[in-house]
Formats: sequence, C-alpha cells, structure tokens
Amino acid sequence: MRSIFAYLALLAGLLPAAANTELLGAPLVLIAVLAGWGDLRRVSRVLLLLVAGSGLAAWHWAPDLLLRAAVNTTHLTALVVAVMLLSATLGTSRDLGVLSSSLFGGRPLPRYLGISFATGFLAVPLNFGSVGVMSTVVARVKHLRGDSSLTRNAARAVLRGFALASICSPLSVSVVITLTFLPTLGLHQLIAVSLPFAGLYLLLGSVFREPEEVPAMDAPALPGAEADVSTVLPWLRFTAYIISICLGAWALSSFGQMRYSLAVALSCLGAVVFGWLLKRLRGEPDGLPSMAQVGNELVVMCGSAFLGVLASGAGLYLLGLDVGLPVWASPWVAFVVPFVLFLAGMSGLNPIVTGTLVGAMLAPVWPPSAFLGLGIGMVSGWGLTVAGTPYSANSMLLSRITGYDAQTAALQWNLRLSIWALCLAGLLAAGLTHWLVTAP
Repeated sequence: MRSIFAYLALLAGLLPAAANTELLGAPLVLIAVLAGWGDLRRVSRVLLLLVAGSGLAAWHWAPDLLLRAAVNTTHLTALVVAVMLLSATLGTSRDLGVLSSSLFGGRPLPRYLGISFATGFLAVPLNFGSVGVMSTVVARVKHLRGDSSLTRNAARAVLRGFALASICSPLSVSVVITLTFLPTLGLHQLIAVSLPFAGLYLLLGSVFREPEEVPAMDAPALPGAEADVSTVLPWLRFTAYIISICLGAWALSSFGQMRYSLAVALSCLGAVVFGWLLKRLRGEPDGLPSMAQVGNELVVMCGSAFLGVLASGAGLYLLGLDVGLPVWASPWVAFVVPFVLFLAGMSGLNPIVTGTLVGAMLAPVWPPSAFLGLGIGMVSGWGLTVAGTPYSANSMLLSRITGYDAQTAALQWNLRLSIWALCLAGLLAAGLTHWLVTAP
C-alpha cells in the first residue's frame, strides 16, 4: 500500500498544473509515510510531528502559505520518487559491481581520487545510493583486512565524493532547489563555476588523509561483477547513461519551458523506462520496485522542504515583504551563506530546510544580476554540509554499513578540510557577487 501511494504522489507531481493535482501529492506522500510509521527512525518521527504541528498552525494563520508549501512538497516528491526509481533500476546493474570493485588497486593517491570521483559520478543518477554501493565495498575490505588507514581513507573518499554531486550535478536536489529560487540563473552558468570548485575540493581533500602503512589490495567484487570483465565498457555505458539523463533534463527545461524539478523527474523516468525495455529484451525479470522502505528518505527530504517553505514565509513576514538588501552588503551575505548551511547541518538541520530558507528569503532581495554568486554559495555550502556533518543521510548510511562513527568522520576526519573549503566557497561566492553587482 505504501508503494501505491508513493507512485500516486509521483503521478500528481508529473501532471500539468491545469489538472489541479499539485495539492494532491503532499497528502498522498503523507499517507504513504504514515502507513510505514513503525519503520521510521526517531528523527523522522520527530520531523513528521513538526510538519504536522507547523501545518496546523499555517492552516489557521496563513492558509495561502500552507498551499504553497503543499505544492512545493508535491513537486519535490515527484523528483525524489523518480530519482529513487532510477537508483533502484541501476542498483541491480552488473556494471555497477564492476565499477565499484575496480577502484581499490594501485597507489594511495590515485586510489583516493578514483574512489572520490567514482562516488560523485555514481551519485549523479543514484543519489546517496552511490554511498551505499561504495560503502559496501569499503566494508568488505575492512572485514577481510581489518580497520586500517586504507579503509579509513576510502571512507573519507566516499563521503567527500558524494559532495561533488551535490555541488555540480544537474540532477542533484541542491541544484534543483537553487535554480527553483533563482529562475533567471541558467544551469550552464551555475555548472560552469561549481564544477571547477568541485574539482578543487576533490584535490584539496587528498591533502587531508592518513598516510597508508598497508599495501594496496583489490576489493572483492560485488554480486554480478566478474573479475575478468574489462572495466572500460562499463564505464562507457554508465557515462553515456548519465549524459543522456542530464541532456534530457536540460532540453526539457530549456526548450520545453518546464520547471527544472519536473524536467529532471521526467528525464530520470525516461531512463528508467529505457532500462526496463532492455531488461525485457534480455528476458530478465522486471517490474516496479517497491517504495515501501523509503519512508525515512521521503520524510527527511519532503518534510524538510515543507518546513522550509513555512519557515521562510514566516521569516519574510517578520522582516517585511518590502525589505531590500543594500548592494554593498550582498558580497558579505554571499560569503556567509556556505557557513550558514554548514553550521545548521552541524546542529542537525537537513540542508533542504536551510537551503529552502536561504533561497526563499534572499532571492527576493538579491540583485538579479548577481544570482550566480548566491547560487554558488548555496550549492557549495550544501555539498560541504552533506560531506562534513554527522547528521546527513549519507554520513549515517556510511556509518551503518562500515561501522565508522559519523561523529568521528565529521569532527576528526573532515573538520579541517571543511573549514578550508568553506572559506574558499565563501570567498568565491562573495567575489562573484561583488563583480556582478559592480559590473557596468
């Protein structure tokens, strides 16, 4: 039953606004989540209670804001379910086993960079499913050889690699939400700056790792991976798959005039349908994956977006709708944006809440010509938050699979890197904003 309501919420988010279904997705996903109450983690239950309380308050004091939050939740639900469908479809691929298990050979630095890049690369279609895949390989190496600097560096690489996708992937929730609040900012403009920053973060992370005192080894292959299969063709197939999804999302948003979240959802679903057709041609079993076990993810992502819209609306009301931001102040605010997201993440707030708050409150008062500076501050701060804080979904997933404590990973392994990267991100956002607002 949970899967049925999740798929109905997906359908509600995909139908055109003229069909008046945009308000249906929020109650449908709420029913799907409540049906699996017993499977929810404590933090998800608390968040769900906050959603219920804030929703009731908004219904009494600001019904228009409640409707806007419900519509936003419907849009994000469609995106989340579509991405999870794509992740489930690709998660059974034999190519995935070959790719992940081929990364543990060689010298320490190339191995670290390879694991980081592969995690970010796989995260484009798999989201934090890539953390699950790569963490499984790390856990197997740890089980065979014990805890060592090799496995700890590999765990570092997985966490930091996932940040790459949050910073520069066209399919990431961070980029989708950023472009939603900054509609005149082009995807190509954002990626042109965020991609080099992600590469710099990848290289900077290689400085903050342990010396390895054990020889390298090959990780055991995942199920479906064969030792004698070349890794070139799997990489090429996966690359082509990802590029086609990204191009589809870009074409639908640019030429089809769709909102970006809908374009990404439809592009992901197109890839899912293509994968199902290939399975059917090969005679492999197919069918709709179950959505019964994704209640926690739906609560965290969709509930956070719901709360973010309500909180940002309340904040704008308190500040006054006619508030403006002085031109001289915008670079300073841009510098602070990555730190705001990171510190909120360290206190347990999901970056969807903080990102929605930042976008909803700053976009109306930000100089439109300098949207790029604010956008870079948002996506870079988002990526550094998911990699460097202990309460992010990927940190908890890696901790559960590998046994490495999330607090240790955030405070001992990544804190110095996070501080350096936050300063660079803030300077980049501030510099871009200053240049754009002062340009003739």
